[in-house]
Amino acid sequence: MNDKTFHQLILQLRQLTPSQRHQLQTYFQKADTDQADNLLVEHSLSRCPHCQAAELRPWGSSRNLPRYRCAQCRRTCNPLTGTPLARLRKREQWLRYAQALIDGKTVRQAAADCQINKNTAFLWRHRFLALIAGHQAQRESGIVEADETFFLESFKGQRQLPRKARRRGGVGQTRGTGPDQIPVLVVRDRTGETADFILPRVDAVEISRALKPLVAVDACLCTDGAAVYRAFAHSSGIEHQAVSARRPRVRGAFHIQNVNAYDSRLKTWMIRFHGVATKYLKNYLGWRRLLERYRDLTPEYCLLEAAGRPPQQLIGT
Repeated sequence: MNDKTFHQLILQLRQLTPSQRHQLQTYFQKADTDQADNLLVEHSLSRCPHCQAAELRPWGSSRNLPRYRCAQCRRTCNPLTGTPLARLRKREQWLRYAQALIDGKTVRQAAADCQINKNTAFLWRHRFLALIAGHQAQRESGIVEADETFFLESFKGQRQLPRKARRRGGVGQTRGTGPDQIPVLVVRDRTGETADFILPRVDAVEISRALKPLVAVDACLCTDGAAVYRAFAHSSGIEHQAVSARRPRVRGAFHIQNVNAYDSRLKTWMIRFHGVATKYLKNYLGWRRLLERYRDLTPEYCLLEAAGRPPQQLIGT
């Protein structure tokens, strides 16, 4: 449809009766619901979410979603069973809400875009991010950069505080590695594979617990001069290159500028939320990794990630 015909159609919409407007709105809501449902069905279950058996049989449909029955455990399921999205309503708004996540909108902005209550928007945010938070690199090789960054401990949303209240997004009593700072270890290799870990403390035990399953034995670990990284590399037999905080900060191919740049983007992106509750910090870290993982993230990809079926073959495309 060309622009002239489209504008003529817009003018004609003004002549619709209230009943016709309602019918048109219902039609578009159904179209949006069908789009989300078709996407979920296309990437539907391959195993029973209850017993993991690959013996699912068609068993009718409910609420516009197909149902299946497991031939082994005899329980029924649908494409959302066992996912954080199960039992959520208003599926016609899910792709629009996924776009709000891509745009990094606040809860109130997302609620206005999707015409839902702000409490619903908050619930959806953390339901959508529950599985996304666990989608991170499982193995990194080549030159692997690691560095820690810190987030101010926050009890945002809680009524009973163990300390005196402060303004959201304010400053703590200490800086750097103080007790009210939450350390996050960020690990990133040169291909862009990223993982992060919320640490109870920065010491050799916690660093080793995070890095040992992640960093390949033949990798080269680039960090700052902290002794905890040197101890881990020595005990694991991994090559280690410590880069001084003073200039020059680059020695040939060895530096930690990629991971530091990622930390900077993460911190800048977090500012819009005026402080993130520590109990939800993991979800926000996963949210940022999601945005970085795709060159061109679409609502469809975002919805599949939230449903626990990330399109791995499309990552990085």
